[in-house]
Amino acid sequence: MPLTNAKLKALKPKAKPYKLADYDGLLILVTPNGSKLWKFKFRINGKEKSLSFGKYPYVSLLQARDMRDAARTNIAQGVDPAALKRERKNSQKAISEHTFAKFADRYLIKSMKEGKSEATLKKTEWILRLAIADIGDMAINNINAQTVLKTLKKREAMGHYETVRRMKSTISAVFRYAVASGVAENDPTFALKDALIRPTTKHRAAITDKTKLKEYLHALENYGGRTETKIGLKLLMLFACRPGEIRKAKWEEFNFEERIWSVPVTRMKMRKPHTVPLCADALALLEQLRTLTGWGDLLFPAQTSAHKPISENTLNQALRRMGFGPEEVTSHGFRSTFSTFANESGLWNPDAIEAYCARQDKNAVRRAYNRSLYWDERVRMADWWADELVQISLK
Repeated sequence: MPLTNAKLKALKPKAKPYKLADYDGLLILVTPNGSKLWKFKFRINGKEKSLSFGKYPYVSLLQARDMRDAARTNIAQGVDPAALKRERKNSQKAISEHTFAKFADRYLIKSMKEGKSEATLKKTEWILRLAIADIGDMAINNINAQTVLKTLKKREAMGHYETVRRMKSTISAVFRYAVASGVAENDPTFALKDALIRPTTKHRAAITDKTKLKEYLHALENYGGRTETKIGLKLLMLFACRPGEIRKAKWEEFNFEERIWSVPVTRMKMRKPHTVPLCADALALLEQLRTLTGWGDLLFPAQTSAHKPISENTLNQALRRMGFGPEEVTSHGFRSTFSTFANESGLWNPDAIEAYCARQDKNAVRRAYNRSLYWDERVRMADWWADELVQISLK
């Protein structure tokens, strides 16, 4: 006789599992722990198989019969309902494993293994978290251009045009990684080429004329803040390096006898090690600084922790205290200051100037050539630049 809800509710567990049939292959399996499980027995291609429909009463008698009827329909069409269920389960598993969030994490790990700088990794991770908040749980193959555009437009509406540009580029990188992994079929950001507002390029403010540079050098000499910050700004000017390279510098990187500062690859934007010649003025500043911070690892430890460097804001705030606004000069702008004066002097090979600033030549052969060939010229350039700054300040 067919099962009823009353019969199902009255079923009690026994020492061994037992079954009660409904009809047309549907049955209930009662286990020793009291669970009541729906089973469907059928034959296809001459083989007997079974299919599970879930647990009673979470799956009702009516629902179990509907599921059996649907399975019977598949069988009549030559489709194995058990195989179909496995395919759907595997498909769902693939979706959960191939989400944008998971590929974003894998892409970030790849970037770490490639030796990207800590600053670059932090920016990339921040951008990815913004994207993950909107599309992280979606299967990467279900994300189309309109889906990406929606999340980009959200930031564009806030006026964050540069963030949108970086976000689009980073999302594109994740999709290209997924394509290379054999999961994604294409990069949907390709279709968004002209769909977003282009940010206006803002060049970092820099001092490029002698009158303004003289004013700055006098202001720096009279700076009333911390001596360490004053020395940091002077070294930044002499080395024409990126602020992060000097802020995070460690004493172990400096060879005072050889007069060389070896900047490790982990701190270089172009992911290449860089050596900086130390002129006499730089050595004197470093010796002075060593009396202040030589007890630790870092040249410029933060006031809150000896194990953390000062922030770039420390240098920029010092510039503001001296009366120079962000539209006049930034800590990153001293590279342009050096480059402008060095090029205008006509004394130095332009490639040597680029090598001094650790700017990467696009030509790989010439890049390696520049690093080796121009060392002697860069040593002379360091001395010239120190003398030039003294002469400008005295004029």
